[in-house]
Amino acid sequence: VQVVESGGGSLQTGGSLKLTCVASGHFYSDYCMGWFRKAPGKEREEVASIDKEDHITYTDTVKGRATISLDKAWSTRTLSLEMNNLKPQDTATYFCVAGLWIGSCSWDDFGYWDQGTQVTVSS
Repeated sequence: VQVVESGGGSLQTGGSLKLTCVASGHFYSDYCMGWFRKAPGKEREEVASIDKEDHITYTDTVKGRATISLDKAWSTRTLSLEMNNLKPQDTATYFCVAGLWIGSCSWDDFGYWDQGTQVTVSS
């Protein structure tokens, strides 16, 4: 599975963000996809995720500000993340990952990650 992300960049506080990720290849039948972020000096954080049944989760810090969506085609999955009312605390490298559902989403052992894209929110 190949995962390619686009979007990100330098944004203003209160602005909006859209990240898009296209995953292609042979997917797990029981899959999930998600967005993570990593800020300097902080642990990696799962921002939002969605599984093949369209069950969605958001981390508390983005609830009400973020929307994750997944478009499914025969051999590709297009995952999007839209966030509004951006805050400087949203500054991080954002990663898209295609994972395996095994009762919960397995991201590290069975996940396919992209290289990440930088999002910088300035006041």
